[in-house]
Amino acid sequence: MAEEIFSLIRDAQAGNSDAAQRLVEENNGLIWSVAKRFFGRGTEADDLYQLGCLGFMKAIYGFDESFGTRFSTYAVPKISGEIRRFLRDDGAVKVSRGLKERSQQIRLARAALEQRLGREPTLSELAEETMLTAEEIAVAETATGHAESLQKENGDGSFSLDRCLGDYGQEDRLVEAFALDEAIAKLPEREQMVISLRFFHGLTQEKAAKVLGISQVQVSRLERRALEKLRVGMETADA
Repeated sequence: MAEEIFSLIRDAQAGNSDAAQRLVEENNGLIWSVAKRFFGRGTEADDLYQLGCLGFMKAIYGFDESFGTRFSTYAVPKISGEIRRFLRDDGAVKVSRGLKERSQQIRLARAALEQRLGREPTLSELAEETMLTAEEIAVAETATGHAESLQKENGDGSFSLDRCLGDYGQEDRLVEAFALDEAIAKLPEREQMVISLRFFHGLTQEKAAKVLGISQVQVSRLERRALEKLRVGMETADA
């Protein structure tokens, strides 16, 4: 099956429109699965689907077998990204200019540090490089970023968001990641920061408490409260 998909992709990249159309038709369900996460934002379902198809086509022409990953794994972020880009440009998703600029500053600093250090920088190193506080970094990345990995383990070891919130198949996990992104955005700011520090920056509860200037017990309570809200939000999205 994988070889058949790769063959169609190669044909599509060579200019075979029939191969591209067949790929779209065979992945129709995947495109709709991503598009439905954006229902209710003032854009018609069919328009969201068409945007998803555009993202899917970009995935076809940008995919390389040497990536060593399934095509669907590569395609889902492309589909979602195209829809998100439209919604942001159309004003349906509100992220302040200041947060966008700060997020860009953080991305550039992270890239520079990775090249300089030969590894991913720690939160404290990123804070020193950007002259921002850890809290400011957490807020900016939570507001403008994606739920990049449900499987990333936090600082307490072998404890990740997908284990807290559910057990999904590989493709389902990708789709769920975008529902999670939306659910996190609805949390109160302090709970967003706890989730970001714990699960996206990999800090232990003790270290997160130091960053936020609160007790470990408070972090634990905020985390439990946030995870429960995220479970409810994910269940609602799937309803």
